[in-house]
Amino acid sequence: MQTAVDMQRIFYLLGVALGLGLLVGLQRERSSAVRLAGFRTFPIITILGTVCALLAQQFGGWVLATGFLTIGAIALAGYQAKMKLGETTPSLITEMSILLMFGVGAYLVVGPTAVAVAIVGGVAVLLYLKPQLHGLASKIGETDFKAIMQFVLITLVILPVLPNHAYGPYDVLNPHRIWLFVVFIVSISLAGYVAYKFFGQSAGAMIGGVLGGLISSTATTVSYARRSRAVANSENIAAFVILVASTILYGRVLVILAAIVPDALRVVTPPLGAMLGALVVICVGLWLKERHDPVRMPEQTNPTELKPAILFGVMFSIVLLATAVGKARFGEGGLYAVAALSGLTDVDAISLSSAQMVSDKRLDADTAWRLILLASLSNLLFKGVVVAVLGSRRLLVRVGVLFAVVFAIGTSILIFWPRA
Repeated sequence: MQTAVDMQRIFYLLGVALGLGLLVGLQRERSSAVRLAGFRTFPIITILGTVCALLAQQFGGWVLATGFLTIGAIALAGYQAKMKLGETTPSLITEMSILLMFGVGAYLVVGPTAVAVAIVGGVAVLLYLKPQLHGLASKIGETDFKAIMQFVLITLVILPVLPNHAYGPYDVLNPHRIWLFVVFIVSISLAGYVAYKFFGQSAGAMIGGVLGGLISSTATTVSYARRSRAVANSENIAAFVILVASTILYGRVLVILAAIVPDALRVVTPPLGAMLGALVVICVGLWLKERHDPVRMPEQTNPTELKPAILFGVMFSIVLLATAVGKARFGEGGLYAVAALSGLTDVDAISLSSAQMVSDKRLDADTAWRLILLASLSNLLFKGVVVAVLGSRRLLVRVGVLFAVVFAIGTSILIFWPRA
């Protein structure tokens, strides 16, 4: 019985190796001008990797090492042959794919099949998207490259060296965890910035609002408020984009909570989801009215700049400490005061601090979503002031009406939503 099970597993592994090799081989067969390996060769290479790994279990790792070195020598010989044929722009992509597929075949024996499938799927997509990726690389300007390098600095240089210990009163100031949250927020904003670069400034009003909300809903409000004074008859589109950006804020909050305290989602999702759903309905209604009007997005700034990241880290630390102090000295009332004040300029900080306190068992999830919703309503008032100061009178009237409806909905949820 054991022998039959072993045989079944071996044939399963060989079948998976065959399928994965065929996938990459088909892509190479269709794209390579000088075919070192193609539709037939890649399956053989992957199966060879699996066979060598099976033999290594019986005879030792030298079998696998010999197979890898042999495949490497064949790949090198193939590259030299391409050079002799006078290929003007020789590439190592096929040779590297050969080595990788041999490794994937061997990995099937010792690792999860899903991982091997994911690796090969990713490789196949990378090989297929060669023209698009080269085109994207050619379009990356100095500003975009700077954004990439600054994101590397924030994530791979600064984060690993920060101490992972709690400091200060109430043991809430952990430099590593604080900066990890900074990286998380910057990543969300960077995703919106990349999407903005993909769609361009000529994106429609709905996409413009979504991207603005991903990057910064407050900055989007400032940009469109100023635009309403510079561009005649732009108030309707500006109000719509500002509302959409403010709606996306609740999506950001739910993503933050899902990433940090997934166990609390059953408590926080219904009320925050209701708020998000109500705003989506309003946005869709406005979009049906304004969708034909042209819109041009304002120029978006790089969200990975080091200075804003540090400022957000400092602000988050202050909110985190203020939340702990407010709860310890003034109880729940102190928490609401901190949420209302911190939400004036940014909701991410109070969202992160509330999520962390829930994760540390210092705050219940029901209070957390109420703090976040209060902060978002406070942020809504701040945006209204921004529109009043920077925007046109007609934009203020439109935004005022929309924000009044949103504020009424949020206040109703705060007051009447039952506690868990």
